Amino acid sequence: MRYEYLYRFQDKYGEGGFKRLMGEGFNCKNNNYHYASTVTGPGHAHVYTGSVPAVSGIVGNDWFDKASGKDMYVASDSTVSTVGEGSERAGMMSPNNLKVTTITDQIRLASQFKSKVVGVAIKDRGAILPAGHTGDAYWYDSSTGNWITSTHYRNTLPTWVQAFNDKNVAEDYATKTWETLYPIDTYTESEEDKQPYENRLNGQKEAIFPHTFTVGSIASTPWGNTMTLDIALEALKNESLGQDDITDFLAISFSSPDYVGHAFGPQSKEVQDTYLRLDLEIERLLNTLDAQVGKGAYTLFLSADHAVAEIPAFLKKHDMPAGLFLGGEVTKEANAIISKAYGEGEWILSLKNYEFYLNRALMAEKNITVDQIKNLIAPVLSMQEGIYSVINLESFGNDNIPPFYKEKIQNIYNPKRSGEIMVLVEPGWFHGYGTRGTTHGTMWAYDTHVPLLFFGNGIKHGETVKPTYISDIAPTVSQLLNIQEPSGSVGTPLGEALK
Repeated sequence: MRYEYLYRFQDKYGEGGFKRLMGEGFNCKNNNYHYASTVTGPGHAHVYTGSVPAVSGIVGNDWFDKASGKDMYVASDSTVSTVGEGSERAGMMSPNNLKVTTITDQIRLASQFKSKVVGVAIKDRGAILPAGHTGDAYWYDSSTGNWITSTHYRNTLPTWVQAFNDKNVAEDYATKTWETLYPIDTYTESEEDKQPYENRLNGQKEAIFPHTFTVGSIASTPWGNTMTLDIALEALKNESLGQDDITDFLAISFSSPDYVGHAFGPQSKEVQDTYLRLDLEIERLLNTLDAQVGKGAYTLFLSADHAVAEIPAFLKKHDMPAGLFLGGEVTKEANAIISKAYGEGEWILSLKNYEFYLNRALMAEKNITVDQIKNLIAPVLSMQEGIYSVINLESFGNDNIPPFYKEKIQNIYNPKRSGEIMVLVEPGWFHGYGTRGTTHGTMWAYDTHVPLLFFGNGIKHGETVKPTYISDIAPTVSQLLNIQEPSGSVGTPLGEALK
């Protein structure tokens, strides 16, 4: 979610959703990510830990595992299995790769594990990382249409989750057709509907309203948000959250804005409609919390795991700089340059998160350092359109990068999980091959600037334009509750937001 969506679509929001959060809560208008890897896994991890990838170990949605020589997914865990009616692979997930505690873990510790913590999201990582090591997490298996968990948490599904699955909610929603909430010609805050650089849903010939979808593609529609809130409210009711004097925590991650944003881009009618409908879901959430927990008896924050880049073809259409970084081709070129200088070999084992993972065994055999390789390839690669710089992550500091960005880059390097050399793309560029859709993942403002709203018990009404960071969320909640901040926290409590 770009922070600008709070304002760009504001005239069409109702009074009870985003406007209520802004009108009664505290708005951090200049809120950014404090590191350079703006993707889903790290975003969810660091909202709830206040940490950095360098410390938490969550350096991407996936990374190259140096010990095994294989790719590692952020939430994968081969020691656990699916709980519920889901595919075998979908449930082999846990927070095991997260090396620090979360604010949800700290709430459990502070209450001697009497607090209840529940995380829900369509994406497994969007439920697992917020729920921490000690909470409960439930996520959606698109192959079956069911919500599942893993044996990291429990050996059987709670009866209320099974009852929710028995309702076949996803199948019911999949009978609908996605039309715009309001007449499409009133969506003047987004560009015309039919664009050649938007992705198509569910086998449609054109990326144009109306859209049809299936149980497997529901995440790419606003009904993914509706279904997520449905099960979150079931958790609120059936786990009796907020019904005693012990603090509970419900972590809801709405994954559908990400799927829609990837497919259609931030200027699309689909993104606008998704946020107008999400506004109604926020209102439904607040009204339910008012009724079941009590108005003023709960605290809520809203943020995002990253923002998003414009579709390059959209920018080019309007004569603005943009393009695609072809990682595979750059990797081949870099490997060829190194091979010419030091002998044939597989010098680069992988490219993940714009980072080259080097063959350390081969380097040791040839007595070659990371700096030597960086100094060899950087002058060539940096001259290519779309590449801003090539840096040595291991000994970063001497590279000619503006100080504002140096700290963001330093915060992502974890010696066990990060690559040794990083390719920094120019603004408007990202890693991709197709001409449709968009993504995120860079250190530039369009990827890092996200909303941060606090609301409810203990929160002042107001706003600030001073810089705040994702790392500030967890320590602010810790201060509000007078508990220890998470173990890897680097953030600062936002005292001006607290009564």
